[in-house]
Amino acid sequence: MKTFEYDILSFPMTRKTSLADMQASLNDKGAEGWEVVSISSSEFSNVGHTIFLKRETTPAGVTT
Repeated sequence: MKTFEYDILSFPMTRKTSLADMQASLNDKGAEGWEVVSISSSEFSNVGHTIFLKRETTPAGVTT
């Protein structure tokens, strides 16, 4: 059975993150095997963009 681990990235509106910075961060995570599964954007309370990622885990004792 496949198993996954999850990560969450936040890009607050107050940080003035550029699209190029967001792209660089996502490319770095992609190189580590992470995949974007969802993006939530909100202008309320300076939440900005929240990006949910997942990657498949390797079962203990299994080598690739």
